[in-house]
Amino acid sequence: MIKLITWAAVTFVFVSAAQAEEQTRFYDSRGNSVGTAAPQGNGSTRYYDSRGNSVGTSTTTSSGTTTYYDARGNVSGRATRNR
Repeated sequence: MIKLITWAAVTFVFVSAAQAEEQTRFYDSRGNSVGTAAPQGNGSTRYYDSRGNSVGTSTTTSSGTTTYYDARGNVSGRATRNR
């Protein structure tokens, strides 16, 4: 499964086939590391920039809706999985 996330005008593409405990590192078009996603359990993921600062989180419900939050906890977007 491939997911596409746009965050702060930078587009990241990553493959989500790894175990839930593993972190996902994001790279720009030049191969520079620009951030990390770390699963937190129960369908929640925290996102970090290249300096290790938290830039937001996401939560996914059992029905497949993912809600994205900015660093202050404000909703910044939603996505629903097609069935």
